[in-house]
Amino acid sequence: MEKLLLLFCNWSTLGVCAALKLPQISAVLAARSARGISLPSLLLELAGFLVFLRYQCYYEYPLLTYLEYPILIAQDVLLLLCAFHFNGNVKGAAPYMAVFVASWFVLPLQKWIIDLAMNLSTFISVASKFAQLQYLWKTRDSGTVSALTWSLAAYTCARSFRNG
Repeated sequence: MEKLLLLFCNWSTLGVCAALKLPQISAVLAARSARGISLPSLLLELAGFLVFLRYQCYYEYPLLTYLEYPILIAQDVLLLLCAFHFNGNVKGAAPYMAVFVASWFVLPLQKWIIDLAMNLSTFISVASKFAQLQYLWKTRDSGTVSALTWSLAAYTCARSFRNG
């Protein structure tokens, strides 16, 4: 029974992650605005996902243990491009994308670099959520922030906590 429950949790998390940012992206596209979305939060989240994915690839973990991360990264990149587009500065995304691509190759250069980055990834993830909440508090305007996306993210975090 426990194995079956764990299998359900793993596959349901993968399914939720496949759609995690879609409500957020849909809200941004429908409003034609990225109002309420914190750019630093989004960049930190993307960095955290990238570090985790690169770490899993570096140590050759089974694909099913990190399959949701390429999906989440693709969704975050799309959301990032939408945010830059609706803020009128699509070209502004280029330096960030260059840093993320370069970091993919820099992280595994030395074992201590990727290990340090992974140790900092929880802090990066927390900083991302804190930056978004701080932005919402400061502006007092949730704009196009999706409550459904945050609820789905809470589910995936709870599952990760259970399996961690």
